[in-house]
Amino acid sequence: MNLIKDLKDIKELLNSTIMNKIKNYLITGIISIIPIYVTFWIIKNLFIFFSGPGQTIINIFVIEDYQYLTQFLGFILTILFLSILGLIVKNVVGKQLYSIFELFLSNIPIINKIYKTIKNVTDTLANSNEQAFTKVVMIEYPKNDLWTLAMVTGESVDTKGIEYYNLFVPTTPNPTSGYMIIIKKTNTIDAGVSVEEGLTIIISGGMIGPKKIKL
Repeated sequence: MNLIKDLKDIKELLNSTIMNKIKNYLITGIISIIPIYVTFWIIKNLFIFFSGPGQTIINIFVIEDYQYLTQFLGFILTILFLSILGLIVKNVVGKQLYSIFELFLSNIPIINKIYKTIKNVTDTLANSNEQAFTKVVMIEYPKNDLWTLAMVTGESVDTKGIEYYNLFVPTTPNPTSGYMIIIKKTNTIDAGVSVEEGLTIIISGGMIGPKKIKL
């Protein structure tokens, strides 16, 4: 009887071990495929988005339905149009016309606020000469003894000569939203990680990060 009971216990243990392994493999597989899928999804939708305007024009001249061919040609046509538009805007005459267009939008209620906000965001993203985040620091936020990663976006000095950091405190797991705060440099600690590593820590919710922190 004891032998049969031991055999049953061993069987249950083996079954439990196998199920745990399968569960771990499944979770690992899901975690591995998510970045690949999201990347593919973004690229696919960007392709469809940019091919749309050009595909509309191509479909006027192409009678038969060649979906993928017209999408590809539409994508090329849209990119070509945007490149020519960028070339025109870069020129003196183009800049003047663009300024007139912006002046027109700035006089339209509600639309001027929306346009200005979107333009500020795109100008920040398009500025390749400056890095949006210069370094990563740790601050006690939202209260003492609770430490939060923050990105330094700039520096400032008050009338007494005290130096401050302009910080962006991103949220997890979406670092594109967060809070902007101004804090004394002396109230921050260098996190000892790069900006890329800091964003990885935030996006992963702390699952990926250094084993030791500088506190």
